[in-house]
Amino acid sequence: MRVCGVELKGGEAIISLLSYEGDTYNVPDCRQQSFAVSHSDQTESIRDFHFAFSKLMQDYHVDEVIIISREQKGKQAGSATSFKLEAAIQLIDIPVSFINPVNIKEQLKRNPPMVDFDGLSMKRFQKNAFEAAYAYHTLNIYQQD
Repeated sequence: MRVCGVELKGGEAIISLLSYEGDTYNVPDCRQQSFAVSHSDQTESIRDFHFAFSKLMQDYHVDEVIIISREQKGKQAGSATSFKLEAAIQLIDIPVSFINPVNIKEQLKRNPPMVDFDGLSMKRFQKNAFEAAYAYHTLNIYQQD
């Protein structure tokens, strides 16, 4: 199973691909680490984001997208643009799930990755998206047992 972890931050979707096959995790190379939308008030910008994100998921045969949940109200609330990006991702024809930052931390504590993040071929800003994908995988693996 291949998943794409997504952290929505302002007008940007930061991604990390992760696959789990035969008790082994793999971080495949990906042509893109993030998508930025500068003019979220323009329909064409959101359509372009939707098309590009959808095409990437199709090209890399992603089975599910995992989005880190954000607060909808209060000081820690996500931006309006991030919720537009979330909606555009949800309209892609693959399953989308959400994972809470607290659940991510719990899963990483219970089942830490066997490799140091710095040893992976990813940028530092992708760490949260990677951790979301990893935590989601471990949650599903241990729920099946």
